[in-house]
Amino acid sequence: MSPQPSRSWSLSLRPEVARVTDRIRERSHPTRQAYLRRLHLLAGRPRAAEKMGCANVAHAFAAMQREDKFRVFNDRAPNIGIVTAFNEILSAHQPYERYPCVIREEARRLGATAQVASGVPAMCDGVTQGMPGMELSLFSRDTIAMSTAIALSHDVFDAALLLGVCDKIVPGLLIGALHFGHLPCVFVPAGPMSTGLSNSEKSKVRQQHAQGLVGREGLLEAEGAAYHGAGTCTFYGTANSNQMLLEAMGLHVPGSAFIHPDEPMRDTLTRQAVHMVLGLRRGQTFRPIGEIVDERCIVNAMVALLATGGSTNHLIHWVAVARAAGILIDWTDFSDLSNAVPLLARVYPNGRADVNQFQAAGGPGFVIRELIRSGCMHGDAQTVAGPDMLPYTQAPGYVFDGGTRQGTDLAWRDLPEESPDDSVVRTWAKPFSQSGGLRVMQGNLGRAVVKVSAVPEDRRVVEAPAVIFETQEALLQAFKAGALEKDFVAIIRFQGPRANGMPELHKLTPPLSVLQAKGYKVAIVTDGRMSGASGEILAAIHVSPEVLAGGPLGRVRDGDIIRVDTVTGCLQALVADQEWAARPQAAISCEQAESNAHDLGRDLFSGLRRNVLTAEEGAVSWL
Repeated sequence: MSPQPSRSWSLSLRPEVARVTDRIRERSHPTRQAYLRRLHLLAGRPRAAEKMGCANVAHAFAAMQREDKFRVFNDRAPNIGIVTAFNEILSAHQPYERYPCVIREEARRLGATAQVASGVPAMCDGVTQGMPGMELSLFSRDTIAMSTAIALSHDVFDAALLLGVCDKIVPGLLIGALHFGHLPCVFVPAGPMSTGLSNSEKSKVRQQHAQGLVGREGLLEAEGAAYHGAGTCTFYGTANSNQMLLEAMGLHVPGSAFIHPDEPMRDTLTRQAVHMVLGLRRGQTFRPIGEIVDERCIVNAMVALLATGGSTNHLIHWVAVARAAGILIDWTDFSDLSNAVPLLARVYPNGRADVNQFQAAGGPGFVIRELIRSGCMHGDAQTVAGPDMLPYTQAPGYVFDGGTRQGTDLAWRDLPEESPDDSVVRTWAKPFSQSGGLRVMQGNLGRAVVKVSAVPEDRRVVEAPAVIFETQEALLQAFKAGALEKDFVAIIRFQGPRANGMPELHKLTPPLSVLQAKGYKVAIVTDGRMSGASGEILAAIHVSPEVLAGGPLGRVRDGDIIRVDTVTGCLQALVADQEWAARPQAAISCEQAESNAHDLGRDLFSGLRRNVLTAEEGAVSWL
């Protein structure tokens, strides 16, 4: 059974949300129309097996089982392409090993066929944090997008299922799929791991380790208790923000984001994805991904991010995603929406709950319903589940008759009016905050982003002397040497996309948390990333333009007074204008530039570093 709305809703928008949407639509009109023209030309061609030469067709289906070949050749059966990010390094992606078998079986049952079109690379940021491999992480997104394009370039597919969960993988798959926007596509999640050691306890042990109070053995024991099984990490970082945004964009089977990999419902929802993608192919229900991802869809994703205090990485990734669909957004759009969108969820690191508790408290469906009710979300945006967002305000469950479950039949039911746990999820009438979880900063240091929802109110303004570092390792060494027992703003520069691929700087959080707990005023300003993992530390990140591209962060000198003020949005070096203008840019050391350019695969990404756009432009490398 397909999800059906059980009631009608008022779909009127808040004026601020309508204004931002209209602004994006007007700005994007030429590029969006050009994109749609290309999409419609591709969609109007004969289907895959009918437009190719016989040798091409024979190659494409040579390895198929005989009965599947018969379906393709004689019955003109639809063929689904599976693009999978399966590997065993990512706990979130390990369950995908068996998905192709499930999908092929369901496709056959429905008279269709399915093939794994290709695997795409998928790296785990948790493994590479603080390591040279993290310098490839951001660029892996565009590599995944290109790999998705290669997978679909065989042009033998009538639809596609996209298997990915984590940080760069979902944006990469989505960008790649949007370059094949004429195809119906559905994303298929794998779900979070079960709750282990709490995120707050894990962070406490990390801080104790930074102080030398817990050794490596104790730290490893804690980390292993937190990350202990198959599924997505349970904090609300980029991976789980991806899943929230895909629900808000209507690209999942409704309610499928946060079901555990081992739950029977998981396979049932995967089979439902096959039903849905086949139902989107032709006729009145034809909804290719390029049409679904329109301006309303993009704004819905932005709103969902803000309402849940999601990952700051998406202020880079969703700019790139939108651009792939011919839609142009920027950080001012995020900032204006943040002023209008209430904060409805508190999930670690901007709360104590993990994603399993978030799901139990109502999860994405509850938040989406409240955002539609409040006029913050486009309820009329089309989705893979229907012509509007209403199915995404419900939860899937099995059909029971007389207490007996009716096989794998599904029904979507309304969620409770009140959250079972309003310390985690709230209604729009009783939000945690009247504004969203992110703040765009600007001043003579450039433009940056702060995940303000994670920072206590008494720590949202810091004014202190600058201490400059070129690497996170240098800051860690200064901490261990006792040189940071004071108020300061850490300026960590040459961490942007051109310099070294813009790695995340997660390892700075424990030592700075220790210093903050001692009563020091501390903050970070960097052209690198932290994904909101700064937690309670005030961090102005993604400073754009980056220093290597001439960004003003290169003019800062040790001892300059820096003001980071999230109340006014001010990011300022308190230096006289004349002196500031006369200062030369700092240059990256030859040693550091050499280190960023070579070994462990970094040489292969030199072209991307040269061509990449700024963080605010989505760090896009394909233009």
